[in-house]
Amino acid sequence: MAFTEVTTDVTGRLLSIVGETNAILDEGGRYQYGHDETEDHSFLPDIVLKPGSADEVSAIMHLCNQHGIPVTPRGGGTGLSGGALPVQKGVVISMERFNKILSIDELNLQATVEPGVITEVFQMAVKEKGLFYPPDPASRGSCFIGGNVSENSGGPKAVKYGVTRDYVLNLEVVLPNGEIIWTGANVLKNSTGYNLTQLMCGSEGTLGIITKIVFKLRGYPQKTALLLIPFVTSTEACRAIAEIFRAGITPSGMEFFERECAMKTIGYVEKITNARVTTPFPESMDAYLLCELDGNDEEVLMRDAERVMHVVEQFMVGEVLFADTEAQKDELWKIRRNISPAVKAYSIYRAEDVVVPRGNLPALITGIKEIGRAIGFNSLCYGHLGDGNLHVDILRENISEEAWNTTVVEGIGDIFKLAVSLGGTLSGEHGIGIAKRPYMPLAMREANLVLMREIKRAFDPKGILNPGKIF
Repeated sequence: MAFTEVTTDVTGRLLSIVGETNAILDEGGRYQYGHDETEDHSFLPDIVLKPGSADEVSAIMHLCNQHGIPVTPRGGGTGLSGGALPVQKGVVISMERFNKILSIDELNLQATVEPGVITEVFQMAVKEKGLFYPPDPASRGSCFIGGNVSENSGGPKAVKYGVTRDYVLNLEVVLPNGEIIWTGANVLKNSTGYNLTQLMCGSEGTLGIITKIVFKLRGYPQKTALLLIPFVTSTEACRAIAEIFRAGITPSGMEFFERECAMKTIGYVEKITNARVTTPFPESMDAYLLCELDGNDEEVLMRDAERVMHVVEQFMVGEVLFADTEAQKDELWKIRRNISPAVKAYSIYRAEDVVVPRGNLPALITGIKEIGRAIGFNSLCYGHLGDGNLHVDILRENISEEAWNTTVVEGIGDIFKLAVSLGGTLSGEHGIGIAKRPYMPLAMREANLVLMREIKRAFDPKGILNPGKIF
């Protein structure tokens, strides 16, 4: 599809919409909005705009739709699939000025939020009122809540509480032609036509630009218990996960990581905090589960913790560490949440996330390691295995550029094929973007892809909004 360049005349009209102080034209400034956390991809937009209202977004979209100019919406820039990269140049709309929590309705357990609010800021604001917004991606301290909706982000607590889409009641959206709509209603049940709200969740900014979000909230659990469970092998850890759930226990977090992940992250955390990590990680153990239980009754939590320990005793397990202080809990979560930045500090890497039914996790991890040995790459595996979502970081280390861009890419395709063969799919939370776009036919029939393209065409006949993503 051919797009129109941003002319001097159009630039002037765009500047009149947002004001010159809310636009970036210099190359250095534009470069900062042309990349995210996806490998080393970078695309230079023609102009970056920072609108401050839905009406301004509407005016931008109306003008760009008229002229056939590509538009890429952008949140916090923490994406790992290239979903917010301006691959066709044109206009980047940064949502950073949409940074207000508009209301917290304590009676109805709802909040109305702009998409540029940082996820952790929102979580802390509702926590102050005794309320709980569970989705917590690893980048929660810097990612935007609107990006979470667009990618349908998850995080550790998804295993018990669900992912972002499970908390979205209604959305204000600017369509590609500039029209402003609400996708639903601020109610808990709604059987009125197609569910446009859920369609927008995970659509990666290809159908419309979100300008307001109405979330449902929960009461905040007052108590937590946290166990670090070491295993001799990753396979044993994966087998234990399924048995914990079979025993009728639903953890609020069930995180897995290999010993190599722990070792690299401990060094990284000690460096950035200038403090020694005191938690022991025995050398004889190759895998760890971080199992969190939450609720409001301490006796119930302690009984569930004892049941977890009883279940894992059936496997090749080391001494279970019960975190009995808030400081120790914080240290363990700090290690888990910093695996990705620690890997990034260590080596260039490709970050993939696949998801399979829990019972197939042992075969998934075994297969990934076999693929790595056959092709010649080292991978670090970790993630939210309570819901079957595994992160696979493939390290560049000493791999040549040619092999990195050919045989390693083929190996990634083999990992996706493996996941699909095990009843899974390409992504649990990172999205498709440009990174996984070539692999979509592995996971979906052509009929599915045709339907998705037709939905895209219905929303965006000229294809100007976030082009080049998913398909």
